[in-house]
Amino acid sequence: MKTLNLHCDYIHFKALKKALKSIEEIAPNQNLEGGSENCLVVLVAVEKGDNSEVVEEFSKSVIEIARNVKTKKIVLYPYAHLSSNLASPTRAVKILSEAREKLKDFEIISAPFGYYKEFELKVKGHPLAELSREIHGNEEEAEILEEERERILREITKSKLDTSKLMENDHRIIGAKMDLWSFNSAAPGMVFLHDRGLYIKNKLIEYWRKIHREEGYIEISTPQVLDRRLWEVSGHWRLYKENMFTTKYENRDFAIKPMNCPGGMLVYKSSPKSYRDFPLRVSELGIVHRLELSGVLSGLFRVIQFMQDDAHIFCTGEQLHKEIVGVLKIFQRMIRDFHFSDYRFTISTRGENKKEKYLGDDKTWAWAEKTLEKGVKELGVKFEEMKGEAKFYGPSLDVHIKDSQGREWQCSTLQLDFALPKRFNLKYKDSDGNEKTPFMLHRAVFGSLERFMGIITEHFEGKFPMWISPNQIKVLTLNDEVIDYANEVYKKLFDEGFRVEIDTRSETMGRKVRDAQIQKFNYLVTIGEKEKKASKIAVRKRDSKKIEEMDVDSFIENLKKEIREMK
Repeated sequence: MKTLNLHCDYIHFKALKKALKSIEEIAPNQNLEGGSENCLVVLVAVEKGDNSEVVEEFSKSVIEIARNVKTKKIVLYPYAHLSSNLASPTRAVKILSEAREKLKDFEIISAPFGYYKEFELKVKGHPLAELSREIHGNEEEAEILEEERERILREITKSKLDTSKLMENDHRIIGAKMDLWSFNSAAPGMVFLHDRGLYIKNKLIEYWRKIHREEGYIEISTPQVLDRRLWEVSGHWRLYKENMFTTKYENRDFAIKPMNCPGGMLVYKSSPKSYRDFPLRVSELGIVHRLELSGVLSGLFRVIQFMQDDAHIFCTGEQLHKEIVGVLKIFQRMIRDFHFSDYRFTISTRGENKKEKYLGDDKTWAWAEKTLEKGVKELGVKFEEMKGEAKFYGPSLDVHIKDSQGREWQCSTLQLDFALPKRFNLKYKDSDGNEKTPFMLHRAVFGSLERFMGIITEHFEGKFPMWISPNQIKVLTLNDEVIDYANEVYKKLFDEGFRVEIDTRSETMGRKVRDAQIQKFNYLVTIGEKEKKASKIAVRKRDSKKIEEMDVDSFIENLKKEIREMK
């Protein structure tokens, strides 16, 4: 609550017109004109969070000032201009009513609430004649009125993407045209995935799970909110706190996880480990949050909330080379399956930078860097050494992919970590029964699924391969007489699990085709009298002018083959 207290010779006010349409329902029977002399005029703005406790403090403040200026007359004057954090009208009227009750020993005059008003007053000239006060409450808030609700909805949905400086194949433009996703100021840096966009994400997850199952990974899921003490153990509270969302629960500090690693360490420690458990490959699709300035947010490429496809591999020193090679093969498979041709591998090492504080001794670092290089060379992959770019906890390998606009993105990453196993006191028993600390690899294939979705959307220019496309088949009818047959075709394709839609509108075929092309469907299936009579369909592939007539079963077999081959 904010107030401006004026000791006046006089005040006169008059309501001009309603500021709130429903004010007569909220505050009926108000005096629309009035005034007083030798009075304390209290201009007051009721704010969000103001409650009975605030009213108590407010009344004490007004009583104190009124006694000091020796007046028994008080004018309560609702004055919204004192604050930009106003309570709802319902709450404000309630608070002002409570305030009048607390001040009942005075002669109270209330200026009308919810009206545009004119007023004239003369303020006295002594030191106590003009006093401002600010009284704080908590964030309690009453149910808002329909009018206020509509105003809030207009405000949070009014933001519109400025496309003037974006290229035509920008994922934000493609996403809007294809109805894949949207962004809203109600959740800055977070994406609203629509049905089609969620389908793409789910196909990425399905692809990811298939690969990891084949490669012997187990999958876990860890909580999103974890105790501060865990982040102190990992070192993030000291080094990364400014990028973390924090909260409290029962007087304990918690953080919303910006990465999955600490939770993974607790899963490892939940049971004793021996060399027989190794290599232990543990994967996680974890939702993480990182605090970013609004000015750097950029569609799917720079977000606050995203899903990170992490994995942690625990192994012995003898197993490390084989595990590195296994991870690199997954990276190569991803590059091939998503048709990337412009990419490069880099290895970050300490180089000659020995002044920095690195965990682990020189011998361990030299061996780890050599093991990374050996794995890359074994697969015949060219790489660049980034000397002096290693993190303090170990050397790393990264895959950089260049997108359709020439920008380079670091996606897949493989990181040796000498820090977390020691910080979390991870142990296993070797074949002699001795306790040892395992070697650990962090690795991610996509990095951020949201960012990867943006990359492939621009890479394919929205023309997704059949296996991941949210818009696979559009069935188009030439006239109403073939709608029944077209629905049979649609149902058969739908029952086979394809993403299929049907357009039976009374529009020209040209208009239907153009609309389907904007949505970038992989196949257009046209049905007219000829096709219905022959129990066939006319099939046209995206970006092709050739129309092929075939039966539905043959079409289905061709589609399944295309999906299997990930073309």
